[in-house]
Parts: sequence; C-alpha cells; structure tokens
Amino acid sequence: MQLTTQPTGTPVTATYWMSHAWLGTHVEPGVLLDVAGGRIAGVRTGIETPPPGATSLRGLTVPGLANTHSHAFHRALRSTVQVGSGTFWTWRETMYRTAARLTPDSYYDLARATYAEMALAGITAVGEFHYLHHAPGGTPYDNPNAMGEALIAAAGEAGIRITLLDTAYLAAGFGEKPSRHQLRFSDTTADAWAERAGLLKGDDDLVRIGAAIHSVRAVPAGQLSTVAEWARERAAPLHVHLSEQTAENDACRAAHGRSPARLLADHGVLGPRTTGIHNTHLDAEDIELLGGSRTGTCMCPTTERDLADGIGPAAALQTAGSPLSLGSDSHAVIDLFEEARAMELNERLRTHVRGHWTAAALLRAASADGHAALGRPDAGVLEPGAPADLTTVALDSVRTAGPVPRLAAETAVFAASAADVRHTVVAGRHIVRDGRHTRIDDVPGALASAVAALHG
Repeated sequence: MQLTTQPTGTPVTATYWMSHAWLGTHVEPGVLLDVAGGRIAGVRTGIETPPPGATSLRGLTVPGLANTHSHAFHRALRSTVQVGSGTFWTWRETMYRTAARLTPDSYYDLARATYAEMALAGITAVGEFHYLHHAPGGTPYDNPNAMGEALIAAAGEAGIRITLLDTAYLAAGFGEKPSRHQLRFSDTTADAWAERAGLLKGDDDLVRIGAAIHSVRAVPAGQLSTVAEWARERAAPLHVHLSEQTAENDACRAAHGRSPARLLADHGVLGPRTTGIHNTHLDAEDIELLGGSRTGTCMCPTTERDLADGIGPAAALQTAGSPLSLGSDSHAVIDLFEEARAMELNERLRTHVRGHWTAAALLRAASADGHAALGRPDAGVLEPGAPADLTTVALDSVRTAGPVPRLAAETAVFAASAADVRHTVVAGRHIVRDGRHTRIDDVPGALASAVAALHG
C-alpha cells in the first residue's frame, strides 16, 4: 500500500473510495482519497474494498473537468439554430434575438440550469465569457454588474466553480459603432469597462474574476492594452476570441495591415495568462506568436463544426508551445469527452493520420490545462493539496462496458459521453450522486422552463 499523507493539520471532512482512478499516467485500482478544507488531504492506493465511512465512487474517477469557454445564454439556442442553413453570421442574428430577451432574473434561471447540466456532465469549473452587461438599449442596471452577479449566483446554486471572464465588447467591427443588438454589450470605452469590471468580487474558493477581449473587431486597437493591463495588475486570466472566421482576419488586415494575432501581440495581450478561443484560421507566424508567448488555445470542436468555422491547427499550436484546453462554447452539446475526442478526430480527418494525442493528453486538456486557463493552476490532478474536484465515469454502460480496466482512460475519452458520468465532487462536496444532481431535483425541467421563458 502506498500512502500520501495530509499536508496540513486541517481535519479530514470526507473520504472517497474509488474503484479505479486516473493518476495522471495510469489507471490505479482501489484508491482512497481524503478531503480536508475542500482540498485533497491524502491519497492511498491498494485499498481493495471501501472502508467504513468512505463514500464509494465506482467507475473511473478522473480530476474534475474544466469547461474553459462558455456562453451560458447560448444554451437557449440548442436545436433552434439547427433549422435551415446559413453561416456564422446568420447564426449570430438568432443569438442577438435571444440575448435581447434576457433579464438578470431570467439569465439566473437559464445559467443555473445550464451549469447544473455541466455538473451532470462531470464539469467542476466553467469559464464564463460574459458580455451581456446592460439592459436593452445599453442602459446600465442600477447594479451595473447585475448580469454578471446572476451568473456567479447561478454557478453557486449549481455547485460548480466559475471564472467570470468579464468581457470588453465595444464595437461592431473595425471603426464601427455597436449595432442596436450590441448596445447591451458595450461599456462605450475600455476605461469604462475597467471601472465596472473592477467592482466584481471573487474569492479563493469557488469564484474567480478574469477578463476577456471579445475579439479584435470588438475592441479598438488603441484600447486593447487597457484590458490587458487590467488583467495583468490582478494576475487574472485574459481570454479572447481569435481568428474564428476568415472574414475577421481579412477585416483586420484591411484596417491594420496585420493579422489579429500580430495585433494582439503588438498591444501586449499575448502571454501565459492569456487564452485564445478557437485560434482557427492562423498562419505560420500566428502560430509562432502564440506558442512562443505561451498563450493558451481553447478548442471548442462541437461549436466550431456546428457553425462551420473550420478545423484549427491544434497540434501545431501545442508543438509551438501553446497549452490546449477545451470548451463547449455555444452548448450545441455539453460534453467534454466529446470535445476531447473531437479534437483528435478532427485532426485525423485533416491529416489522414491517427493518434495525435494520447488519452492522457486529452484528459489533461479537459482538466488540468483547462483549470490553469481559468486561473487555477493547482487544479486538475488527484494529488494532495489540489482542489478536491472529482468526476467518475461509469465503466458498465452500453458505451463503456467490455474494455479491461487498464484501458479505462481510453474508454472514457473515445467511447464515453456525458450521460456516463455517475458522480461529480466539487471542493469535496458531492454535487452529482449516481447520476442525479443533489441540489436541483429536476435539471431537465429547469432547462425546459428557462428556455421556454425566452421563446414564449
């Protein structure tokens, strides 16, 4: 028996016995994990049966999953935007119409249900790319952060961690004022954005506050550094939609004579606390800029294929030095296992070669590297001192039954789905038990009600 002991004197508050656990390099049977102060206090291996008082997690337990990129209100678009055809730009018009109907109360209801769906999918932390700040027409609420605080409260009720990436969204395009739909998003200037965003409060446990630049088309070049400096002063994560569409690249070159990645580099936006979302249409110099600066890449394959965006150069970016994470973005589905395997399978389609990432590497993108992108570099491992965030995947469902346990990581990544998640633990608290949310009795009903309120 191997014993890894509690690093502090904090009393143990929970003990979990895992029939199989992913320990970063291999699947280990019979693992006992102690929790103290919301963190892992000890890990013991070689425990064949659950001892008295331990909670059993049967299946494969992996570190809690990190959804690096979310727009919670897009959950209301599921299926609605699957009718007919079009492009990213026509999809955006439908998105605007949904955004126009939201209030702080209805946004709380929708986000609470959406984050509960994430918990059921094994997601323990979300990066919420939040730009829906004001009332219709752009008038600030009496509480200027009413919408952001609704998201924070919703995550708390759903039991997951949130990094609220408060987003600067100031323009419709290069040199263009916000459209009537976008007035809700705009603080008019980066300085005004910084003043409002500075009022948001996080903590060291479940809530972190970060920043985002919606895109180079939505923040004038001369104001990019204001957002970057705000994040730098707070050592906060900074995210940005980057080169999702070729039209964005063309418009940026026409306006500034350079690519979006180069424009961000020239204004001090890139760096190890920055994550580019999508990074789809990049040239060799862009890839070198991102990798050389250790700027992260968040791939969102289910959204990128749903919107016909294209397949980004994830393998080349990682080789250049850009850490990879994963997000469900527009929530066409909420399933980090699907995002992980889609990144690999997309690369296979693009290159006609199999095996670009191991299951271990894909699990890391779905957990540790995602948590790091959200400002929690100590998360995403089953080791003493790490946050006690766990996800357990069934190994006896119709999708996962059959393979030997030592291949459970491959089973989880390449065969399992969100429906196979049996347990989700956040800060040592059992949020999903045996496939049911412990705080919200009827998550499907909550989703149906919140979505219907926006389409009624």
